[in-house]
This record gives sequence, structure tokens and C-alpha cells, in this order.
Amino acid sequence: MSTQYPDTETWLSLSEAAKRLNVHPTTLRRWADNGDIPCLLTPGGHRRFALSDLQAFAENRRRLRITGGLEKIWAERALVQTRESIIAHDQQPWLTAFDDKTRQEHRQLGRQLMGLTLQYLSDPEGNGSLLAQARAIGEKYGRMSREMGLPLTEALQAAIFFRDTLVEVALQLPEEAHLQPEANVRLVRRINQLLNEVHLAIAAAYESGLEE
Repeated sequence: MSTQYPDTETWLSLSEAAKRLNVHPTTLRRWADNGDIPCLLTPGGHRRFALSDLQAFAENRRRLRITGGLEKIWAERALVQTRESIIAHDQQPWLTAFDDKTRQEHRQLGRQLMGLTLQYLSDPEGNGSLLAQARAIGEKYGRMSREMGLPLTEALQAAIFFRDTLVEVALQLPEEAHLQPEANVRLVRRINQLLNEVHLAIAAAYESGLEE
């Protein structure tokens, strides 16, 4: 989207821009607050949206619908790459420390988190309940790792490994899916938003263990 605007740029108010995108003003305000679409603030604190940015944003959304959804493409490739990456790193301490039963439990948590991530990416409203579920998954993983005697640093290494794999897949998508970079930026941002909750919950689970 534009970062420099010509003198001839057309600027719209929040309500005008929302009407053009056919969304509720509250939705557009949330997108702007999340950085999904640029806006300028007037001295009086009112949002103004450039028509060129709105057109580019609408085109990206249209292109996503045509391709069947960037999220679906991402999920299919992320599942494959995650499995391949785990096989290639099967001697990492955060894998070798667990027995087969615990590994299976971790795999189940991983599948739950992958499905949750896909739901969150597909939810334009950023459903808060999904973030709460992500925290619950992180807390459960943190407790399991703590009870197995895994240091916090190694528990976080596993979470970071998972995150890096998902982000790496997302970064590979724009050229392959013929999408503009802005759509990819939104995808990576939402992956990070969700997994931030997981990482913080893991750390909190270890802190609660110190207090017991």
C-alpha cells in the first residue's frame, strides 16, 4: 500500500471508507488499529483513508477469494513443512527428552494449535476466544514440559521452532500464490499475534510452578 501520496489523492472519512469496502466502521477501525490498512489522523483525531489504499486493500481481498484463500494454501504447506522439519531435527533436546507417550501428547497439541491458527487467520474479526484457546494450549504445554524437567529455555525452543516454520512458509507464499506483499504481511502479523499468546502462557506456566 502507499506510503507517499500525490497531491491529487482522495481522502475518505471512516464511515465513507467503510461504506466503500462494504464493512462496518468498527471493523475498519480495528483493521486500521492492527495496521492492516493505513490511515492518517487529523489534528482533531479523526481517521482519514486514502482511496488508493482502499482500492489496493479491496483488490487483495478479492484476490484471496479467487485463489480459494491464502490461509488454506498456507495451512496445507505448513503441515507438510512442519512434519519434515520435525523429522530433520529429531535429536533436539526438546524432542529426545520425551518418551513416546509424551511425544504423542505434544503432537496432539501441535495439531490443535495448527487448527487454531488456521481459524484465527480466517477470522477477520480477530475472535478473542481463539486467543484464549491459544493461551490454554501454551499453558498445557508449559505444564507438561515443566513436569518432565525440561528447562524453560528448551521448552521455548520448541515453541520458537514451530513458530519459525509457520512464518517461513508464510514468507514463501507471495510469489508462489501470486499475491501482493501486503497480504503476506497481514498473514505473518496474525501468526505472530496468536503465537505470542502461546509463548507467554508457556512462561507463565513455569512461573506458576516456582510459586507452588
